[in-house]
Amino acid sequence: MATIFNADEILKIAEQIERNGITFYETAAARFRGDEERALLRLADMERTHEQVFAGMRRDLSATGEGLTAFDPEGEAGRYLAAFADGKIFNLNEDPAVLLDAKQSVQDILELAVGLEKDSVVFYVAIRDTVPESLGKDRIEKIINEEMEHIILLSEMLRLLDT
Repeated sequence: MATIFNADEILKIAEQIERNGITFYETAAARFRGDEERALLRLADMERTHEQVFAGMRRDLSATGEGLTAFDPEGEAGRYLAAFADGKIFNLNEDPAVLLDAKQSVQDILELAVGLEKDSVVFYVAIRDTVPESLGKDRIEKIINEEMEHIILLSEMLRLLDT
């Protein structure tokens, strides 16, 4: 049986992921100076843009009245999204700044950021195939690529710490 996804809820989750990313990167940036601070603030700005894209998609969706459906015979995508929404993947309702503490090293913070970016990529890949071309599937793909670029940037920052 196909699982029917509630597009509005999925896009709300995506918006919250991006808001959490903004908070995380802005809070982390306050602990840095120089290139690291600028890079983290740039990531926060990119997350802000992603949030606006998802908000726009929600507006477009409500204007068309179109819903998102996906063929999911095993129910895997539905179970994943339910686990995500229930906070099993990461807690969307938790202030991401609580993940940061004064004892963490620069390396710890960057590694945490890589993990959070990976989680967001997995979520966006899970929803990508539920979004029709007419509602901006290409925008989801672009965001996935940008989130992967975030992982590369963070990984490069980690590599520089090791040298």
